[in-house]
Amino acid sequence: MVSQPMATVEQGVDQGKEAKEYTGSEILLRCLIEEGVEVAFGYPGGAVLPIYDSLYSSRLKHLLARHEQGAIHAADGYARATGKAGVVIATSGPGATNLVTGIANAQMDSIPLVCITGNVAQHLIGTDAFQEADITGITMPITKHSYLVTDVRDLPRVIKEAFHIATTGRPGPVLIDIPKDVSNAKATYSYPDSVSIRGYQPHADPHPLQVQRLHQAIAEASQPVILAGGGVVTSGAEEELIAFAEKAGIPVTTTLMGLGGFPGQHPLWLGMPGMHGTYAANHALLETDLLIGVGARFDDRVTMGRLDKFATGAKIVHIDIDPAEIGKNLDAYIPLVGDVKKVLATAIPGLRRSSSEAWIKQLEKWKQEKPYSFKDAEDTLKPQWVIRHLHETTKGKAVVTTDVGQHQMWVAQYFPFARPRSFITSGGLGTMGFGFPAALGAQVACPDEVVISVTGDGGFQMTNQELAVAAMANIPVKVAIINNHCLGMVRQWQEVFYQERYSEVDLSGSPDFVRLSEAYGVKAWRAKTKQEASDAWREALDHPGPAVIDFWVTPEENVYPMVAPGTGLDEMIMGDEAE
Repeated sequence: MVSQPMATVEQGVDQGKEAKEYTGSEILLRCLIEEGVEVAFGYPGGAVLPIYDSLYSSRLKHLLARHEQGAIHAADGYARATGKAGVVIATSGPGATNLVTGIANAQMDSIPLVCITGNVAQHLIGTDAFQEADITGITMPITKHSYLVTDVRDLPRVIKEAFHIATTGRPGPVLIDIPKDVSNAKATYSYPDSVSIRGYQPHADPHPLQVQRLHQAIAEASQPVILAGGGVVTSGAEEELIAFAEKAGIPVTTTLMGLGGFPGQHPLWLGMPGMHGTYAANHALLETDLLIGVGARFDDRVTMGRLDKFATGAKIVHIDIDPAEIGKNLDAYIPLVGDVKKVLATAIPGLRRSSSEAWIKQLEKWKQEKPYSFKDAEDTLKPQWVIRHLHETTKGKAVVTTDVGQHQMWVAQYFPFARPRSFITSGGLGTMGFGFPAALGAQVACPDEVVISVTGDGGFQMTNQELAVAAMANIPVKVAIINNHCLGMVRQWQEVFYQERYSEVDLSGSPDFVRLSEAYGVKAWRAKTKQEASDAWREALDHPGPAVIDFWVTPEENVYPMVAPGTGLDEMIMGDEAE
């Protein structure tokens, strides 16, 4: 994955000799290696040339993206697949500003990133110098923390702190802006063993009295439900969640970000709630008397913004590492601040089973009576069929990334995820162009996994230049384009809410994705029927390198069920009434 020769970089200060001095760029790379970084994603430019010059003789691997946004989405995918901090490097000015969408994306989804940007030399800062941008100011609202390094001697401490902040508590992106003169300056090298930041002490252990209150609430409940979010995946609490739910006899619904945090085939799983959620999950949230939010933030795609109609008869338990989330959207009857894994592990021993047998039977009846469904047809290729086929042929043993839109929801509905970190998607920000580069990062992180990038013909065109990276580094991602020749989710909203006034959603003029892929050196197929889709997908899976399948699906297909914004979860449009 690196076109330059690599050599081992020594670590630490030479023993028994006069302390050697290193440039700031050499110190940076040594620090990254100390942090266990294996690969960085990036794009060089003037302000980071010292860093890239040092990278020439470093053992640190680097993946050269074709756009900074592709680089940061790849770093994000790497982070989501591993749980470790992803690292991205970009130059000053436009290089740094091209990271902004990816930084905001990571912030919204609590993804640990360390973003390293170059800047003009310090004496030029504030003069509107060539390719100068105040990237720390620009990204202040969308980073967990940011640094402008003004002294090369501060670099080791700053980098140690950055990784600590990015990966502890509620994870998030940290930006380190390094002026060019700091990269060139010299200092002795010593990496800190530990971090102590006054004012940043994440609280991981739950309060024992609150855990007792949780036990009592469960014992008294007859219709409890767990709403599990991305915090379950982040904390690695999937086993604890299963044990907790099974011991207490509580059904589980998982948010979009929580998919995979609870097995999709488990009898207690209700599916995903919210705008495109299952009937059982949404009605469980409407009728529950005890709602236990576990690493979820009760966002508007779950509550529909109608808090007056959401879980109105329930006591709310909110478990989260971030105290700012508790009470932000819903008042918590039992607030429980702490790491989800630790909270659940602490709570399990004292659990008593709830009186929920009749409740579970009712939910199971809803699951059986009103599952996800679509009207299949032999002579057309339905997107839901394609997603289900991907699941069946891989037996669910794949890491799946998505872009944003209809295909994202169909993946959430028709690909039941059995394990955490197997579903990688842009949740909070809803970033088109995310899915494909994120798949590249996930594949780099998990070379032995089948990695599938499910994307749309709209989103794929935003970052498909990264096909060059897949080809050059032979990253065997399988790209499934759900091609409906339009901006599908926008078209659906215009159909349902804007009297079919279709404005600027026709993607006519899009390239031939097969020929485009082949131009990059990536093998590709087109499929318009089920047989063609099955054959193409089988060949793509057997192909040892990257592959693209352009699935031409019915353009008028909509995602159902659907709940309109500003309405209650009891006002579900199931789809059959629209057929």
